[in-house]
Amino acid sequence: MTLRLRLAGGTALALLMIHMPVAAQAQSSADLQRQIDALRAQVEALTAALAAGQSAQPVAVAPASAPASSATPVALAASIAPPAIPASSAAPKAKAWYEKLSLRGYTQMRYNGFLSGDDTAAAGVSRLRSVHDSSISDRGGFSLRRARLVLQGDVSDRVSLYLQSDFATAVNNQAGTERREGFAQLRDAYADVFLDKEKSLRLRFGQSKVPYGWENMQSSSNRLTLDRSDAINSAVPSERDLGVVGYYTPPSVQKIWDRLGHDGQKLFGNYGAFGVGVFNGQGTNRTEQNRGLMKVAFATWPFALDGLGDAFEGQVFEIGGSAMLNKVQPELRSGAVSTIAYEDNRVGLHAMLYPQPFGIQAEWNWGKGPEYDRDSLSIETKKLRGGYVQMMYRLPTDSVGALMPYGRWQHYRGGWKASTNAPRLETDEFELGLEWQPWKALEFTVAYARMKRAEADERRTGRAEGDLIRTQVQWNY
Repeated sequence: MTLRLRLAGGTALALLMIHMPVAAQAQSSADLQRQIDALRAQVEALTAALAAGQSAQPVAVAPASAPASSATPVALAASIAPPAIPASSAAPKAKAWYEKLSLRGYTQMRYNGFLSGDDTAAAGVSRLRSVHDSSISDRGGFSLRRARLVLQGDVSDRVSLYLQSDFATAVNNQAGTERREGFAQLRDAYADVFLDKEKSLRLRFGQSKVPYGWENMQSSSNRLTLDRSDAINSAVPSERDLGVVGYYTPPSVQKIWDRLGHDGQKLFGNYGAFGVGVFNGQGTNRTEQNRGLMKVAFATWPFALDGLGDAFEGQVFEIGGSAMLNKVQPELRSGAVSTIAYEDNRVGLHAMLYPQPFGIQAEWNWGKGPEYDRDSLSIETKKLRGGYVQMMYRLPTDSVGALMPYGRWQHYRGGWKASTNAPRLETDEFELGLEWQPWKALEFTVAYARMKRAEADERRTGRAEGDLIRTQVQWNY
């Protein structure tokens, strides 16, 4: 600023000498000195005004006795004075809430092929089937496992919404035993209300995932294995219910998860380190049948292992647990809903060593729930147990994309409340597979599965066995 003012003063004096009219030149030395003094006073006033942050317009300080010809240098000084500093431009208009919404989704197409096994069986005997994938059958063919579309965004600083539909669900008994594919179904419809500016504490209202089980909460688009395990998913088949849940994530935990997400790890989703909620308890898109509410609690905590030495640099170990108290009324073979509310209580533990590059993941749960009893020909509350152990290796490459081979063993003994009459499942399965992600928008999975299962139908007995090749292509958008 000092340099600019000096230049302004010097320029004014130069212009005075160049443009001084002939009449001024004829004036006496005293008159000329008064004009120079007036110009100096004008420049000094301008300097003081700018220094004080006032208007850049010059302040007239010429003495009243100055001759009329002195107006010429004053006018010149005013004409060369720096322009007034413009007012700050108006703040940009805030976006409307609907302009903050984003649309995304993914689709999964599968093909299952029997290598050997009990794809068919006599009446009353179990066939090799899965409660997670209806295309495992003697009919085979391609199938759309999921076709999800998600609309989400912040409608204000403290409120966000999430809406997800699936266009790959099926409807049974359209014409006798015919099955129709490709119907739309509501999956999620909830709003998050953040209770603090840091958004570490929030309440979730609506239909959303029930915080029970690490794998249950992980998105199917992000999960490594083709299906969830029977044991953990039996707690909340379809993973969702209608209710209210609170989540809290300490900043230190969020920092670790952000680092893992930036590294490309398969996290379990937008859920807190702690969660407590209440839900109807009947399951996804099912009408509530009693006044009782399902109570759930979830906790998980990641530990950065960098301090244990170079061998653990970047490694993260996560451990936690879940608990559930509920009463549920299963659907009956007659087409009605049971009038008896059966106890449906359990606890579970999970542990995770994120693959960097080797990882291991395990969950197990115990409890009791509704299960069909063949001796009494009725549903009873019985014990259940089971879980899985999974190992994986992560190989990110610059040339062919990310590769992740894995192996999983799962075991379950207990009822499956989502099916008619809550049939008993007896599952032992080993799956060995490889996921290849050449680009973020495309994933391929191929797996070999050795299955030994009881069919989820109380009218069929025994267990079926078989070997399958399972394939899936997923595109993300």
